[in-house]
Amino acid sequence: MPHGTVEVVQLDDRVVGRLTYEPGWRWSVDIKPIAGTQTCQFHHFGITIRGRARIQMPDGVELEVGPGDVFEIPPGHDAWVVGDEPWVSVDFEAMRGYAKATPEGGRRILSSILFTDIVDSTAQAVASGPARWRDLVSRHNELAERTIDQHEGRLVKTTGDGVIGLFDSAERAIRAAAALGDAVGPLGLRIRAAVNSGEVELVPSDVRGVAVHAAARMMAVAEPGDIVISATVRDLIDAADLEFEDFGVHELKGLPGQRALFRLVRQQSTRHRPPAAAN
Repeated sequence: MPHGTVEVVQLDDRVVGRLTYEPGWRWSVDIKPIAGTQTCQFHHFGITIRGRARIQMPDGVELEVGPGDVFEIPPGHDAWVVGDEPWVSVDFEAMRGYAKATPEGGRRILSSILFTDIVDSTAQAVASGPARWRDLVSRHNELAERTIDQHEGRLVKTTGDGVIGLFDSAERAIRAAAALGDAVGPLGLRIRAAVNSGEVELVPSDVRGVAVHAAARMMAVAEPGDIVISATVRDLIDAADLEFEDFGVHELKGLPGQRALFRLVRQQSTRHRPPAAAN
C-alpha cells in the first residue's frame, strides 16, 4: 500500500500481521481510498516494535504509542506516523481483511447476510447506566468483529445494539452467529440473530437489497437466543453437526408472501442462562 507494508501470517483461525508504515503515512490519506470508509473500521490489538504513531478518534481523543507500548484501538479512528522513523508493530486483531479493497460500490454479489442485535438492549442500557452500557456495547462490538473475522466474514457495520456481517458461506455465517452468542454470554448479554442468502448491493460502509431487508425482518421475529435462517440457507447447509427445527411460516413486514423459517437447534451445554438483573 502507499507508504506501508502489511505482512500476514495465518495460524489456523488466528491471523497475525506485522505492519510497517513509513514517515508520512496516514490512514485517511493512504488507506481510506482503498477501504472506502470514512475511518478505520478495524479493532487493533498489538505491540509497537519501533517508531511512533498517533491515533485520533472522531471525538478528538488522541493516543500516541511508541516502542514497547501494547495498544488497543477501537474501530472508528484515523492514525498517522509521528517523526522521521517508520512505525513497526505486530497486530493480533482483524488482520484477515485489513487494508484490502472492498468490492466496488454498487456491484451486486451473491452473499450470506448475518444480522444480530442485543436482546432487551433498551432495558439493559437503563439498568446499566450510560457509562457501563457504552463499555458493554464497545466490548460486544469488539467480540463481534473478532468472531466475524475468525469465520472469514466481513463486518459491514455496527447498528448501535447489533452488527451486520457478510460471508461467502452460509455455514460460516451460522457458526459465527453461534460463536458470538457464546462470546457475549459472560458479559451478561444475549443476542438474537438471522442469516439469509441472496443477491446484495455493496455500497460504502453498508449493504442493500431485498435479501438484506429479509434478514432484518427475520431477526425481528426471532426469540431471545435464537438463530433463525431462511429456507434458502437451509437448502445450502450440508453439515452433520448443524441441526435445525421448523420455525413456522411468517409474513415479513414490507415483503410479499409468506416465508418458511428455520431455527438452529442449540445443545443444552452451549445455551447461556438469562443474564442476572443489574444491581
